[in-house]
Amino acid sequence: MPKAHNYETALEWVGNTGAGTKSHSSYDRLYEIKISGKPSIVGSSDPNFKGDSSKYNPEEMLVISLSSCHMLWYLHLCSVNDIVVENYRDVANGVMNENSDGSGEFTEVTLFPVVTISSGDLEVAKSLHQKANKMCFIARSVNFPVKHQVQVLAN
Repeated sequence: MPKAHNYETALEWVGNTGAGTKSHSSYDRLYEIKISGKPSIVGSSDPNFKGDSSKYNPEEMLVISLSSCHMLWYLHLCSVNDIVVENYRDVANGVMNENSDGSGEFTEVTLFPVVTISSGDLEVAKSLHQKANKMCFIARSVNFPVKHQVQVLAN
């Protein structure tokens, strides 16, 4: 039987400027994410949708969720395959298409991990990215491809 894990979060809209949602321009898109025992995160919608560009938006958080989940699985797989990772960085890119009715969907996310290893097989280190993608809880949950353009460097 699969083991179930539960994740509880709280979200509060903090963008009421006094008129509520009386009109499309009468409110801010600011919200606060609260998770017990952790610092709050203030977010907004994408600036293309009247959001605050200095705040995290849901689209960015989806892309970084994929990137960080992949990294964590990759590091684990390297550790159990005698590959010593000294540095890992990723600049991920997500493509979302907006439809004429205002809806939209992500069509792909591409991760660009650059990994430096000090010990272990370089080819195995490269191949573990595919396994990390298959193991990543977030990548397994989305309905679009998560691609990888990987660089693994020997230190």
